[in-house]
Amino acid sequence: MSRAVLSAGSNVGDPMAYLRSVVEGFADELIAVSAVYSTPPWGGVEQDDFRNITLVVEGPHDARHWLERGFELERAAERTRDIRWGPRTLDVDVITVTDAGGVVVADDPDLTLPHPRAAQRAFVLVPWLEIEPAATLWTPAGVRAVAGLVAGLDATERDAVRAVGRLTGADS
Repeated sequence: MSRAVLSAGSNVGDPMAYLRSVVEGFADELIAVSAVYSTPPWGGVEQDDFRNITLVVEGPHDARHWLERGFELERAAERTRDIRWGPRTLDVDVITVTDAGGVVVADDPDLTLPHPRAAQRAFVLVPWLEIEPAATLWTPAGVRAVAGLVAGLDATERDAVRAVGRLTGADS
């Protein structure tokens, strides 16, 4: 049994439909899903703002399973990887995984856990804090409270991550 925090984003085509596909794709293991957030692009590539969500899932799977499920959803959305940090139909990242042994720490070409840049990304941390106010993230400097990580972000970046709706009911 493992518990994973996933981050999903989209800024091409119908972002709300792509994010809904992630929620539906993990429905059997879904513990919580954040509101949809509008977030400026990260990484310096000129493009439209993203729509992002964070999910918490739990099931009888290992970390690689969560990664492969995310890849399956990206392929279904016809995701291409032409430009690093560029526009995309769908991006599903595994942020952190815990299992019976505790936090899974992995460093291989396909899966680095916890996600190496999660502690710096408002579009991951702000939605995560919404659904797990007591969440913590393992970092090379030690375990840190997500609330503290959010508080330590640049205010301009943090404040640019805005809730714009939910995937249930009327989409915004």
